[in-house]
Amino acid sequence: MTEDQRLATLLNVADFERRAEERLEPGAFGYFAGGAGDERTLRENADGWGRWRLRPRVLVDVGDVSAATEVLDGPVSMPVLVAPVAFQRLADPEGEIAMARAAAAVGSVFTLSTIATARPSEVAAAAPAGRRWFQLYSFRDRAVTRALMEEAVDCGFEAILLTVDAPRAGRRERDFRTGFVVPADLTVPSLDAALGGERPVTINEVFAQVDPTLAWEALEELATDCRVPVLVKGVQTGEDAALAVDHGAAGIVVSNHGGRQLDGVAPTAEVLPEAVEAVGGRGAVFVDGGIRRGGDVLVALALGADAVLVGRPALWGLAAGGEEGARQVLELLRTEVELALALLGAGSPAAVSPAHVRRAP
Repeated sequence: MTEDQRLATLLNVADFERRAEERLEPGAFGYFAGGAGDERTLRENADGWGRWRLRPRVLVDVGDVSAATEVLDGPVSMPVLVAPVAFQRLADPEGEIAMARAAAAVGSVFTLSTIATARPSEVAAAAPAGRRWFQLYSFRDRAVTRALMEEAVDCGFEAILLTVDAPRAGRRERDFRTGFVVPADLTVPSLDAALGGERPVTINEVFAQVDPTLAWEALEELATDCRVPVLVKGVQTGEDAALAVDHGAAGIVVSNHGGRQLDGVAPTAEVLPEAVEAVGGRGAVFVDGGIRRGGDVLVALALGADAVLVGRPALWGLAAGGEEGARQVLELLRTEVELALALLGAGSPAAVSPAHVRRAP
């Protein structure tokens, strides 16, 4: 069986995850798959979407269903965007370059991590027609942080996602069990700039470069100075959702870092309604964490999200089959969203409303 034939047998995100586990070294797979502590939040993120029930409406004209929508005033083929994931060359030799091409091919948005194995300029050159955002950690050296942001904006990145839930790395016990370390030959341009060529080995050493003193005033300054919209990624309460837009953010990403930081926090499906209410239409609301099916996407839309971001699903596609594998996962999710819309009685993402969902008993 050829690799293309093998990919064709993978029917859902879980199938791609199993294939990725077969292909990756145990340390690399554990790094991508694992969460913090007992991994309760990691599991709850996925389970949380199943605690809502979709309410289909019938005898609705769904002869022309489309998953297309708009995010930050630009078109996308579906309300599913690619979340930032670090060290993608651990999964495939082309890493973020392949992922950006896959996202562009399906008409979605690719988000480049600060801790990426490709520079913003390389991504822009590889997928010039694709929409792209840049996820930003604020390093202790603010000059490095500013330089990274400016490079991304100069290269056509349309938004900055300031990640605020990782002043220190969560305790990810899978990494300890496998002895995972960052490979010596893995080039991470942002860390090279922050450290002057001194290479971190463990994830804790990577996050030791993140500024733990970052506060709301810094967000306001960044949002004022930045030439593109700034979103706050890592919001987990309604209070912080309101503060983010109060301090100049164009929107938020409800996220608990994929269950990789503080174990025991609420799943994002549970936090999303209070965050949407707190923002009150003053900015965009996105969500990530545990999205594995098109039905999960519709629940998020019904709860008020403008779109979702997926990290691990796209990464499993990359690990299973490079650019083609990542593209297939994204196309699979788009197909699932379109089918779910038709069966829900909604012709487009914009037609999904709070009336289409209820809390499970």
